[in-house]
Amino acid sequence: MALGASLQRRWYGDGTPPLWARVLEAIYARGVRRQAERFRANPASVVRLPVPVVVVGNITVGGTGKTPLIVALAKAMAQRGFHPGIVSRGYGGSERGPYLLTGDDDPARVGDEPSLIRQSGVPVAIGRERPEAARLLVDAGCDLILADDGLQHHRLGRDVEICVIDGERRLGNGHLLPAGPLREPADRLSTVDFIVVNGGVPKGHEIGMTLEGGVAVNMADDSIVAPLSDFAGRPAHAVAGIGNPSRFFASLTAHGIAAHGHPFSDHHAFTRDDFTFADGCPVLMTDKDAVKCRAFARPNWWRVPVRANLPESFYDAVARRITTEG
Repeated sequence: MALGASLQRRWYGDGTPPLWARVLEAIYARGVRRQAERFRANPASVVRLPVPVVVVGNITVGGTGKTPLIVALAKAMAQRGFHPGIVSRGYGGSERGPYLLTGDDDPARVGDEPSLIRQSGVPVAIGRERPEAARLLVDAGCDLILADDGLQHHRLGRDVEICVIDGERRLGNGHLLPAGPLREPADRLSTVDFIVVNGGVPKGHEIGMTLEGGVAVNMADDSIVAPLSDFAGRPAHAVAGIGNPSRFFASLTAHGIAAHGHPFSDHHAFTRDDFTFADGCPVLMTDKDAVKCRAFARPNWWRVPVRANLPESFYDAVARRITTEG
């Protein structure tokens, strides 16, 4: 499963976290503070690259929509004359890196999100040490580095920070781990350059983002594309191994699909045994999950691609900031 139901209620409900969680939260908070102070006290420990670096991340646990945003940002920056590359830790993969993806890599080796991003045509490098992975992109001709999920990776110097927030769940109860969903204190938002809100209603200077996708692509034959409305009114299964599976399930419901939801943990390593339903009904899943299931996909399995929709003024502002700071 994804986040357990009890944890979801605790983090995103109105209840007070238990004492044990608040004690551990205080310990975690000291660790976060000391890490940030260590890099501030020793600027030489921060690696600066010869090209601008834009970090896209979040301060909460779980998915907020970073992957479609960073793909959209890479395409928008390419339209504005840059040659972007994306660096990622490669979470969920066995490769420690640094490693430059080829496009034919096994997601079990390089991670599901880097595999999905690479399919967009953007150069991608992974590595536990992100500065070293980013240098592979610079050597490959990239003049702009986009760092996926890098807000907490202080060793990589950056020129622009973008924080993505789930517009429905936002910051939950406002507590740090494990009492709440926060990786960093809420006031961290005051230090980033842009706050992008996925869904919901943006507040103040926040930039609104929506995920758009109204079709399904057959996983056995990519040439077969069907509108999601074709799946309405008949039984179906929905599979999601992402940070917030309910968002995917809700998107299907919005298209009139009453699918039976099968949530898995984020970055789940799917196998054939996870698909025990043999009723022949269509199986719908996210693109992120589909990259790990292609080797054993069946003709009734479909992936549901989405793209991030943001105002052009946001991309223009990022480009200006890069030019100014880079």
